[in-house]
Amino acid sequence: MRQIITSLLDNDLYTFSVCYAYLQKFPRAMGQYTFVDRNNTVYPQGFAEKLREQFDLYGSIKITDEEVRFMKRKCYYFPLWFFTFLKGFHMRPSEVEVSQDEEGHLHITVTGLLWRTVFWEMPILATVSELMHELKGEFEHYDAEKEYKKSYDKGIRLIGNGVKFSDFGTRRRFSFEHQDLVIRSFIEAQKQFTKTCFVGTSNVLLAMKYDLTPIGTMSHQFIETCSLYGYNEANYLAMDYWQEVYAGSLGVFLYDTYTRKAFFQNFTTLHAKLFDGLRVDSGDNIEALEEIIAKYKELGIDPAQKSIIFSNGLNVDEAIAIHKAVAGRMQDSFGIGTHLTCDVDNVKAMNIVVKLTAAKITEKRTWKKVVKLSDDFGKYTGDPEEIEICKKTLEIS
Repeated sequence: MRQIITSLLDNDLYTFSVCYAYLQKFPRAMGQYTFVDRNNTVYPQGFAEKLREQFDLYGSIKITDEEVRFMKRKCYYFPLWFFTFLKGFHMRPSEVEVSQDEEGHLHITVTGLLWRTVFWEMPILATVSELMHELKGEFEHYDAEKEYKKSYDKGIRLIGNGVKFSDFGTRRRFSFEHQDLVIRSFIEAQKQFTKTCFVGTSNVLLAMKYDLTPIGTMSHQFIETCSLYGYNEANYLAMDYWQEVYAGSLGVFLYDTYTRKAFFQNFTTLHAKLFDGLRVDSGDNIEALEEIIAKYKELGIDPAQKSIIFSNGLNVDEAIAIHKAVAGRMQDSFGIGTHLTCDVDNVKAMNIVVKLTAAKITEKRTWKKVVKLSDDFGKYTGDPEEIEICKKTLEIS
């Protein structure tokens, strides 16, 4: 059987940054993650068993000396002891439960210490996606030359329009090989221009292969964990904790865990000055842009000195249009995912996520349900009753 994930670094950077933040701020906290298929896909019979075989293999993956050297060079914000920790780390397949119901729907849960279980999100999603595309026979019709040209042309368009962008496509990629191809195409496209616009990839392994910068900061789960102290101040606490851990590095905050409205109530002048900028991951992109610019001005800060990262299910046309709308008023860049790594002819990309749905501060506490709202109703995740509690608490209609 072919092993799909073969390196601990075949993961997004935020897995490592959130792991370190958990070690610092929530070392005994535990979490429960849930796989969600937004398309309610019916998987082939025996799919869960094939996943189980893959997950069991992942327990033997260990970080290599070469990988540690790369991370030490590129990820300067981690202390040396964290790399010693990573050298002794391995994933625990026993933390993952996977099954299929009679209708063929897939059920996956992960339970354990947060600093450990954070490593499962990307491997689960990338494995489900790649395995599904393989079993559907789509690998047999894959035309690498054609797909390379398509991707190269996207890079030419983005760079030609001055759009600063990175690959965010690990979680729903067609395959690891295709994501590799996409990155190679952008490196070649970049050579046609003097202005650097392709700035890297969220995938640490591919960043190492091509000596790129691993891109990313945090994920919603860290703010969800902070909600154990209450929804009203979750963003405030998360910003404080993040700055205490990273001291100015990795300074782009993911604000939409409980909607932009709730975040702005926690976004002080101090935080606005401490963080480099904000990431837009849901809602109307242009509306978010204008509200963020207005908020910075309200706080007496020049928006042009701040970063704004767009990562809300973008394609090339949308990224170009948003860049034109920004018009230099902020320092904009774009994290583009599925449109880069699963825009393959005659292939429908999956719509799957893994989200933190319960947590507790220590192993002795009782479980508390946690939720994510975002600025898109369709991206709400978690227990429906808890979602209503959160909305009522934050006065969100």
